[in-house]
Amino acid sequence: MSSTFQEAVDARGIARLTLDRPDRHNAFDDALIADLTAALRRLGNDARVRAVVLASRGRSFSAGADLDWMRRMATLSFEANLKDARGLAELMHTLDRVPKPTVALVQGAAYGGGVGLVACCDVAIASERASFGLSEVKLGLTPATISPYVIAAIGARWARRLFQTAEVISALRAKDIGLVHEVVPEDALEAAGETALSAILQGAPGAQADAKDLVFLCQGRSLDGALGEETCRRIALRRASGEGREGIAAFLDKRPPAWRREP
Repeated sequence: MSSTFQEAVDARGIARLTLDRPDRHNAFDDALIADLTAALRRLGNDARVRAVVLASRGRSFSAGADLDWMRRMATLSFEANLKDARGLAELMHTLDRVPKPTVALVQGAAYGGGVGLVACCDVAIASERASFGLSEVKLGLTPATISPYVIAAIGARWARRLFQTAEVISALRAKDIGLVHEVVPEDALEAAGETALSAILQGAPGAQADAKDLVFLCQGRSLDGALGEETCRRIALRRASGEGREGIAAFLDKRPPAWRREP
C-alpha cells in the first residue's frame, strides 16, 4: 500500500487505484510517479486482474505536477531533469500500454499530467463538475511527456489550440473533442463506471489484451499489404486459441463462456 494512493482488488478482479493526496489536489511528485508505475506493472502482470480503475479522492482528479516538486527540479541540472522527466514518461507509457482494460473516473479538475492520465485510459468517464486544462505554457513549460497521448485522444488541431491558450475546458467540451467518452452527474459517476466494467467483464481477458495491442499496431499505419497480413495472422491466432475456441463453442451451445463464470 502506497501513501500516495490506495489500491484494492475486488472479487471480480477489478483493481482500483485511488490517488490519495487531496490536500495537494492529487498532484504528482516523484514518489507518486514511481509508486503508480510499479503498481500498474504489477497489476498488468497479474492474471487475476481483469481491469484497472483509476480514480481520485477529494475535489480534484489531479492538478498535474506538485509545486514543491517543480520548485525543487527547477534548481537542478538538465541531466537531473531529464532523468526525472523519464520517470513521468514511463508512467504514461505504462498506463497507456498496460495489457488490461483501464477506466478513468474523473470526479474533478484534471490539469497537466492529470489530463495525460485520462488520455492514457481506454475508457474515460467524467462528472459534470470535472474540468480540464493544459496550463504548462503559463509556467514557461510545455506538456511534452504527455503530448503523444493527449494528441492521440483529441487530435492535432485541438492540441494546437489548448497547448497555446492553456484555457480550462468543461467536461462537456472534453467529451466533444474526444478526451472523455461520457459525462454524467457527479452522483452517477460510480454507476457509470460499473456499467463500463460490467461490459468489460463480458470479454475474454486475452482477447482484450490483444485487441488493445491491435489499436497500437494500426494507429497511424498505412493500409498496406504488410498491415493486412499481420491482422490476418492475429485473427488466425485468436481463432485457434483456447479463448477463441471456448468463445465460439459457448456461443453455439448457448451458454456463458468460462471467463464469465462467477469467482
